[in-house]
Order: sequence, then structure tokens, then C-alpha cells
Amino acid sequence: MRTLLIFMSLFALAGCATINASTSPLHPATSIDKARFYTGTWYEIGRRPMSLTDGCVAGGTSYTPQGGDQVKVLDFCHKGLPAGELKTIGGPAHIVDPGSNAKLHVSYRFFGMFPIPRDYWVLARADDYSWFISADPSFHDLWIYTRNPHPTQAEIAPLVARAKALGYDTSLLEFPATGP
Repeated sequence: MRTLLIFMSLFALAGCATINASTSPLHPATSIDKARFYTGTWYEIGRRPMSLTDGCVAGGTSYTPQGGDQVKVLDFCHKGLPAGELKTIGGPAHIVDPGSNAKLHVSYRFFGMFPIPRDYWVLARADDYSWFISADPSFHDLWIYTRNPHPTQAEIAPLVARAKALGYDTSLLEFPATGP
């Protein structure tokens, strides 16, 4: 329980840092079919390090459509090892750019009640919806996700190159162990 409280506290602090999205140098690269994208589980393959995810492996995000532009989000990871203690945080979300559907505002729930707002933008995605790269509007945090929990190095390398082409220092990426 203590670990969960620390996890949630760090997440709350991370959520307090906001930026005016209109001044961000980032822009979603393409439109998204929300029925294909915001359904099911995506597996976290790479990320920029942050205290919130220290020790987290085998992570991902599950999306459940809630009708219209509403989505239920559940982020998860395991502590230390893919078979380690499951850590989750989730909450309601809404698509803030209907039509292109590439910007999502999530209101994570701390202790199930207190909202922790976070914004995520999809910067690039595969035509077949097998991977995507997302970031926060501040151009700081970065994530690489795939539908496959175990992509090969040959599949990961072009995604890292794509993140670099977007302007990220990819030498800062970490690649946590993936799930079973």
C-alpha cells in the first residue's frame, strides 16, 4: 500500500506541471480512427525516464470506448519484474480534438476520487495501427507503444529513429522489460 501511495503521489506531482498546449512545438502528425486506436491494450516499449515509472516494467495502457469522445484509460506496469506486483492508475478521458482524435485529456483518479489531469498527443502512428509514438504537449515526456508486447529490435529501431526525427534525444530513452 505504501508503494501505491508513493506511486500516486509522484504521479500527482507530475500532473501538476502543465503547459499551454497552444505554444507547444509539437503537433499530432495524423488523424486517428478512434474506434481502432482507443480500443484494447497497447504495450509500452520505450519511454523517457521519470520518477513515476522508476522500477516499472511490462507496462501498457488499456483503452475502453465510453461513447462519443469519451474513453476509459487504465495504465499499468509491474514492479521490478514482469511477474512483479501490478501497479495501475486510470480514469476517464476525452478526446479534445474531435475529427483528428490525436489529443487525449485524461483525468486520472488519485485514491479513486481526486483528479490528476494529463494530456497526451499522438505524434505518429502506423497505418495498420500496430504502433504509435506519443508525448505530452510540453515536448518533455515521450512514449513508444506497440500492440505486440514483444517487438523485435528490428521493429523497435525504426520507431526510435522516428522519435529522433521528431526532435527527441533518443539517447535518453529507456526500454523496460516487457510482459510475459
